[in-house]
Amino acid sequence: MTTICLSFDEMWEKIIACDRKYDGLFYTAVKTTKIYCRPSCRSRKPKKINVAFYFDINEVEQAGFRACKRCQPEVEHSPHIGLVRTIISFLVNHYRQQLVLQDIADHAGISPYYLERVFKQETDETPRTYLEKIRVDKAAYLLTSTDRTNLEICYEVGFQSPSNFYRVFRRLKNCSPSEFRNLVR
Repeated sequence: MTTICLSFDEMWEKIIACDRKYDGLFYTAVKTTKIYCRPSCRSRKPKKINVAFYFDINEVEQAGFRACKRCQPEVEHSPHIGLVRTIISFLVNHYRQQLVLQDIADHAGISPYYLERVFKQETDETPRTYLEKIRVDKAAYLLTSTDRTNLEICYEVGFQSPSNFYRVFRRLKNCSPSEFRNLVR
């Protein structure tokens, strides 16, 4: 089993955003209803104090929770979903490193061509754009929760150059990191 390194608040943000990228990497369990869901479930969101997160489907079921009938977290939706989850978990855990497609393919044990084709088929994104989104999500979280400079955050989340960081951040968030920080505060 592979786990990911996300804080409670980051996971909460993912379920509020109904972020499909994290489906299968963790599960949201609602203590009051005893139901667990995927992060992307469109059901009404519970109160934050009533939520617990689990990284393993067996663990959440052993804790006495039953699967949501709307999002069906216990059902595999594709034959490639296990491979894609492995890749996503690798990207989430290694986003700080300088990664090329070959590194990711080596980890998954497949060719770079096959990796990119399957990944794009399942997520509608390339591993590179997916990695950029993870890095920008981490940067956005750090911008709102710390007083680190934009440059410190740029390197901490794995970007190799500030110009690339600003360009990708603006493309994904429609504003600069500084504007984002000021908007949220």
